[in-house]
Amino acid sequence: MLFFAALGVVWGGARLAADNPAASVFQQAAGAIGYRTFGLVMWCAAITSVIGASYTTISFFKTLHPAIEKWSRVLVSLFILTSTAIFLLQQSSAVSLLIIAGGVNGLILPIALALILLAARRKSIVGDYRHPLWMQVAGWLVVAVMTYMGAVSLLTIF
Repeated sequence: MLFFAALGVVWGGARLAADNPAASVFQQAAGAIGYRTFGLVMWCAAITSVIGASYTTISFFKTLHPAIEKWSRVLVSLFILTSTAIFLLQQSSAVSLLIIAGGVNGLILPIALALILLAARRKSIVGDYRHPLWMQVAGWLVVAVMTYMGAVSLLTIF
């Protein structure tokens, strides 16, 4: 729905700002109130993402060592503070940070698939199940292609 609203603004002849096109859509549609609303929506999305990512990351690491379980609240807070510090030190626009995040996310899928393919070979995980060789080969080809595409994407960003 939001896409169609933005499309309507652009089709209506609005010129978008190059430095922050998403915010300018809101500004063109609703003036200063729209611009401030966009800022509030982006802030809410950002803070919930950071809190969710922090909690999820620490939850995964809890299984590695009992000390992480004991200090999980402190570690979540440190994760959030570290994320905030990195954001403030970057001094980049929101658009460039979103592009970088998209590029990094392009490498997460091949890494995850590689881990799944490795796990499919471990007897302690899958028992007597044998993954067909053609599926292993096809999976590793997909990992290779996706890794290449993710690397090319990141190189064009930087």
